[in-house]
Amino acid sequence: MIFLPEKWEVLIRKEGEISYPNECCGILLGTIAEDDSRVVEDIIPIRNAREAEEQYHRFQIESEDLMKAELEARKRKLDVLGFYHSHPDHPAKPSDFDREHALPFYSYIITAVDKGRAGDFTSWELKTDRSEFLREDIKRV
Repeated sequence: MIFLPEKWEVLIRKEGEISYPNECCGILLGTIAEDDSRVVEDIIPIRNAREAEEQYHRFQIESEDLMKAELEARKRKLDVLGFYHSHPDHPAKPSDFDREHALPFYSYIITAVDKGRAGDFTSWELKTDRSEFLREDIKRV
């Protein structure tokens, strides 16, 4: 389960709408509870580094941006919990491309943006064997 303050959901949805028809992306920072649930404390919006003609259906976070987020998290005694991105005119579920480029452990929040309006909002975790994503419950706080 992932605990997500409403203000972060609102911001992620807004970023998806502003970026439309391209994908937005960012990093989730927070803590991991004893029961392995995740508590999002902050998000870091990241510029989609994918080539312009690919941004409508792909996102890319540069290693430098991830490193900066890791350092920021460490400084604040937080962890990188995962990532978020939007799916313009597609469902809020991971694509095969998402699965091939994801890593187990992390949460992957996806917001569907249909014709410029954010809709479904889901979170996923990749199985350890990388065979599929499992839907992760989102608890709004």
